[in-house]
Amino acid sequence: MILKVDRLTLREIRMPLREPFAISSGMMHERRICLLQLRHVEGLVAWAECVADEMPNYSPETIDTAWLAIKEWIAPRVLGKTFNGPEEVFAALEENFRGHRMAKAAVEMGTWELAAQLQRTPLAKLLGGTRASIATGISLGIQKNPMTLAQRAKAAHAEGYRKIKIKIKPGADVEYVRAVREALGAEAHLMADANNAYSLSDLAIFKQLDGFNLLMIEQPLAWDDVVKHATLQAQLKTPLCLDESITGLDKAEDMIALGSGRIINIKPGRVGGFSSSKAIHDFCMQHKIPVWCGGMLESGIGRAHNVALASLPNFVLPGDLSPSARYWEQDIVTPEWTMDAQGMVKVPFETPGMGVTVNLDRIDNLTVRSETLAAH
Repeated sequence: MILKVDRLTLREIRMPLREPFAISSGMMHERRICLLQLRHVEGLVAWAECVADEMPNYSPETIDTAWLAIKEWIAPRVLGKTFNGPEEVFAALEENFRGHRMAKAAVEMGTWELAAQLQRTPLAKLLGGTRASIATGISLGIQKNPMTLAQRAKAAHAEGYRKIKIKIKPGADVEYVRAVREALGAEAHLMADANNAYSLSDLAIFKQLDGFNLLMIEQPLAWDDVVKHATLQAQLKTPLCLDESITGLDKAEDMIALGSGRIINIKPGRVGGFSSSKAIHDFCMQHKIPVWCGGMLESGIGRAHNVALASLPNFVLPGDLSPSARYWEQDIVTPEWTMDAQGMVKVPFETPGMGVTVNLDRIDNLTVRSETLAAH
């Protein structure tokens, strides 16, 4: 199969969240989203999404740095170039080019979607997916008090969510988790996500969290650390899950070698795309480290790519793949993403590509800027 992109269009859309979403580093009311359209020389068009935030509070990248990186450095490495398949794109974007993984991922994942359409095969199948449905978790932002959080968690549990993720920060941690555990009982799958808000001096807090039978504690320490996480993991029975620290296969190798964690959250946008995600997945599977797919408040396009990836066999823990209606009054794809009463999201194995149709009229209405780059 010959993969050749002759045009790439960047669009920024703005989607208001149904409700504000709070994590340890701030509050979000509206999502600025960078969408990409990649056109094959034969006329097929594929869509992708850059997951970078508006501010550099999750990673150093932002939607604006990604836009610049794609325009100046990434698109020229892809436009008009001939690839034998999407597997070759990651290496082309890595050569003598550090960082900018979210920007690279948006283009790289778009080439996988394009390849799936060219081969008339589901994206999940092209990636190596094997499961027809995926257990789904919900991520609950920091609430004003433990009682409010417990009520939100009970409602989510009743809806069928298979995992409840609780965002925590210093001052909103132990009592919040305790309230949810007491509200839902001993068997409910709970986890806490710190978004790197703590240090090793907070060991007493983690010792208390260790008593709540959590599935995991996600990224408690610095966003780029693997060494101190190993010190913390050695003192806890609860598995640590690394998110921000895992930017590629090399960091996953370091985590396992050092014992920095026992679970990895693979976000394809964070690690540079699908090829990198698959490499991390395969390495973790080989070393019996379970993985799951986290979310970045994506639109239905980014959600489609995450669902396809999460169909791979070692994604054995529920992913942050909430239905469209969890975040948006109206999504930009048809059908919108839904979850059944058992908390399962169906993988679209019946149609070529990502399995949803992009609502171009809605995207046009939401677009605040666009730029088209063409092969010379």
